[in-house]
Amino acid sequence: MAKGNAWKELMTAVKAGRFENLYLFHGEERWFIDTLQRAIIDAAIPPHERDFNFDLLYGAEVDAQQALSACQAYPMMAERRLVVIRDFDQMKDNTVFKVLAERPNPAAIVVLVCSGKPNMSRHPYRALKDAARVEAFNALWPNEVPRWIEVLAREKGYRMDPKAVQMLADSVGTSLSTAAAELDKLSVYAGDREVLTADDVVQATGQTREFNVFELQRVVGEACYSDALRISERLLQQSSNTRGECARIIAVLSSFFLKLWQLTGLQKQRIAEKDMARAVGVSPYFLKDYLGSLRQYDQNGLDRAISSLLAADFELKGGSARDERTILHVMLRRMMIGR
Repeated sequence: MAKGNAWKELMTAVKAGRFENLYLFHGEERWFIDTLQRAIIDAAIPPHERDFNFDLLYGAEVDAQQALSACQAYPMMAERRLVVIRDFDQMKDNTVFKVLAERPNPAAIVVLVCSGKPNMSRHPYRALKDAARVEAFNALWPNEVPRWIEVLAREKGYRMDPKAVQMLADSVGTSLSTAAAELDKLSVYAGDREVLTADDVVQATGQTREFNVFELQRVVGEACYSDALRISERLLQQSSNTRGECARIIAVLSSFFLKLWQLTGLQKQRIAEKDMARAVGVSPYFLKDYLGSLRQYDQNGLDRAISSLLAADFELKGGSARDERTILHVMLRRMMIGR
């Protein structure tokens, strides 16, 4: 089952009061897992019962036998009890939970959350695989991100104009957790308005209409080296963390050029533009801008741009003694002057 469909199905069931006795969640996209945990806690145990019937445990800190005993205990003057164990894969001797998989507690809801990828061929996971509701919430594909940003916005009571969705998707990469945090910032700028705009996205980043990472992406797409240099320099000047700002610029431009690279292959297949847009996660309204950039960057140009971004990322992470400003300037020069 697709991760998004599994999340929707589970959320619907939980909100309706339909629970499994055992859950096992893992995967890179923590937003799915975190929202499910909160929903289960809110729906399963009323606040006034939680002192006696709810345990939140951490695998690296709790003894496995004590954790198992908490899961096997019966509720006190209540319909059920709830045990959530985070970092379950870090629990020493968690193989004892094979017993719980074989004999689940009918009066308890147990949620096991792994911080890494569990080996499902070994116990206790092999036993839990058959007894629990197991879901892997892996990272989204880039083309899935805009749709989920709209879902997040709706959950917070907002609609987003297409440009705002695209800008936020370009900014956060494939992390829904980051997108949710950025939407929290956006709500401050939106106030009582129901629609989030591109200007809101820019303001939430602490940048200006003229000097922001999205404007930098536009001029890089047009291969305007002098403008790219001017905007990137202003972004570094505006930032209190030049290394973090440089990393964000590299991330946004990497996503941009990856989409351009994907579009070259889709063009060869001669598919409809709306299908191209869906495949790379770009709004059809803005696909023409991306296709316009392909007139500036042929295959050699794309290869050079991507290799320049990889080199800059390596340097920024300790592969060079050069400062952030120099790393960024050299990257932009290689991208555009060397076309």
